[in-house]
Amino acid sequence: MNRTQREAVVRRLMEQQGTPQVPADLYTDSVRRGSRMLRRRTAARRLMWLLLLAASVAFVVWALTARPWVEPPSTTTPPMTGW
Repeated sequence: MNRTQREAVVRRLMEQQGTPQVPADLYTDSVRRGSRMLRRRTAARRLMWLLLLAASVAFVVWALTARPWVEPPSTTTPPMTGW
């Protein structure tokens, strides 16, 4: 079969089938499910932002209290004073 014959066969098949039967309440169900998915997705996104904010605040508070960038004082030798 060449391309034109295949196209003709496909067109003939599409014309024979007609429109498929769809349930009457399909639209309302899909809108309801879609809005539910959007609400869940929005709630999940807000929860993730809230968790990120809480983790950032906790890290800043820990860093300000622990000050990990400061070198701890040496405990092996006493300080040299009074030379």
